[in-house]
Amino acid sequence: MATHDYVIANQGFPAFRSDLNSALAAIVSTNSNGSSPSTTYAYQLWYDTGTNKWKMRNADNDAWIELATFNQTNDTVNFTDSAATVAGISTSASATVLTLANGSVALNPAGFVSVGGAATQGGEIRFLEDTDAGSNYVALRAGTISSNVTFTLPIADGSSGQFLKTDGSGTLAFATASTGAAGSNTQVQYNNSGSFAGDADFVWSAGTGLIINSQKELRLTDADDSAYIGLKSHATVSGSYTLTMPAATGSANQILVTDGSGNLSFTDNSGGTSWAAVKTSNYTASAGEGVFANTTSGSFTVTLPASPTLGDEVSIVDYAGTFDTNNLTVGRNSQKIEGSAADLTVSIERAGFTLVFTDSTQGWLLKDK
Repeated sequence: MATHDYVIANQGFPAFRSDLNSALAAIVSTNSNGSSPSTTYAYQLWYDTGTNKWKMRNADNDAWIELATFNQTNDTVNFTDSAATVAGISTSASATVLTLANGSVALNPAGFVSVGGAATQGGEIRFLEDTDAGSNYVALRAGTISSNVTFTLPIADGSSGQFLKTDGSGTLAFATASTGAAGSNTQVQYNNSGSFAGDADFVWSAGTGLIINSQKELRLTDADDSAYIGLKSHATVSGSYTLTMPAATGSANQILVTDGSGNLSFTDNSGGTSWAAVKTSNYTASAGEGVFANTTSGSFTVTLPASPTLGDEVSIVDYAGTFDTNNLTVGRNSQKIEGSAADLTVSIERAGFTLVFTDSTQGWLLKDK
């Protein structure tokens, strides 16, 4: 370790050789010394052994510029005070970031590595397999995100079979997966405070579907879950049965009827009579309707439904007791009445009767007279 003023004075041979060797020693050791050279030159190099800093004299020869700091224990170097690019690697002016020349990867002493993305995908880190096995890799890639996300790994390895789960804030921890379903075989599984649970009243049959036991309900809630419609079995059922819903929604005011085998369908309400307001002029009745006909002001026609089906009924009552003076006509509307292709004339005072439709052969038949 030496410094030298790099001036070889005129002197005898032994002294000259010693002076020259000192100058060469200073050169090869980069003027290494705990103190700066007493004689300095512009662009002169000096390794400060007191601080382990490598320095260069400035162009004006009035100050030292720090180039790097060496760690002699770990044999590492940290460049400082200026940006540099070496073999495609650049450092920032403050030496806080080491970046590849294309800017895709940056090593930051703040404690992170940045991997830049491309125009069509996020940044990706690839872990290649053993070269003896091939060139395949496992990659981790950033997706489309709205804000920064950091995942913190667990402080220790988990047990065999555990999995990683997040706390919702990016902190990962190993957790134990459920080893199997809860309850008995065929019981439907549900979340019970983070664990699987089963209930004997809710089971699944591969051939039948969902089975609800013990008269428990199936509840259908409204939009804000403030109220519900519940469906459940009767407390005592004489025999098992299945209701099969219709294939379409049906028409307004139609009702659901069964065929006796559990098949439901929509049909017009003919099981009861819906009485209309008193009629005093021509009127077309609907299936399941009752008509109060008032012929006080004159005769008129009540026309039966155009496309009746088996069991459709229409009831008619003499409202004012005037059918004998002003007859009521029942229009058949292309169907027969009592097997006859003719309209029905009613001339009996206070008449009241019900017509029920059978088929195209007999048409409408009198049920009550």
